[in-house]
Amino acid sequence: MKRPWLRVAFTALAFLVVPLKQLGADELALVDKRLSPLAVHPDGSGGYTFDTGMLRGRLHHAGKALGLTEVVHLPSGQSLSGPYGLLSPYRVFSGNRRFGDAAWDWSSTTRLLDDKTVEIHWAAEAERPFELRAVYRWPNPATVEVEFAVKAQRELPAFEMFLASYFDGAFADPFVYVTGHPETGNRPGLCPARKAFGDWQMFPRDEAAVSLIKDGRWRIEPHPVEWAILPPLAAPLAVRRAEGAGLIGVLMAPASDCFAIATPYAGETHYSIYLSLFGHDLKAGQERKAKARLVIGPALPDAEIIERYGRFP
Repeated sequence: MKRPWLRVAFTALAFLVVPLKQLGADELALVDKRLSPLAVHPDGSGGYTFDTGMLRGRLHHAGKALGLTEVVHLPSGQSLSGPYGLLSPYRVFSGNRRFGDAAWDWSSTTRLLDDKTVEIHWAAEAERPFELRAVYRWPNPATVEVEFAVKAQRELPAFEMFLASYFDGAFADPFVYVTGHPETGNRPGLCPARKAFGDWQMFPRDEAAVSLIKDGRWRIEPHPVEWAILPPLAAPLAVRRAEGAGLIGVLMAPASDCFAIATPYAGETHYSIYLSLFGHDLKAGQERKAKARLVIGPALPDAEIIERYGRFP
């Protein structure tokens, strides 16, 4: 007999693309019965706790902008996040300059906008000539979205926010949606990140993105990275699979907001996926936005994941 939590999980993944008001009567009844209201609350440490009935965890815990930490999939009890969090602001670049080591080290302030929306704010500083805001929201029990807004204080060529998601070790297998590769039959599909392809793999949007990746930003000490350049993205869509738990984490962004996706090979112990956001020149005083979405749900066939991404706004 199918376990009750699987019914909840399948309903939750429907939220990947279907607004709550469009769900059928049976699905709505299941949501009403099984899922608690979306709720985000201050935790007294400068951060927040959240509990959607499907996902529970922390945001900005102890004043650290590490994205979502201590995240658990409630129906199964499966841990979802690694120590450095999901949807965690990491490297920030302009041209071949990096601003500090990681955005999670910067001083930030927060405010609760409503019971499912939190804003994090980084003020501009002399060594960091831009203002940055991140708005995290939970549009449904299985989904978290973040939108970044950067406002330049001076010209910032090829600005990049390298957004990291570190998963629990159960999510060992990464896949990226590419235009074609022998692993996908040389057709668009979700390509596995095999060790043979390189320790650190980057899937660019186009040749302009490759030029940006190779402009020197990744040679900066400490911890420079030599990326293996893989086939181009079909769209900014990546998946980490937890085969033993029957779960997936799906990361996505609009094509205009994300110029590359990066990952280590399957089984490498960072268990991470990275989205390279923005990639645009910014003039002094100009503001620009980019967003990303994370969905947790049951394992699905590749074709269905891709089809649902096609309905992502």
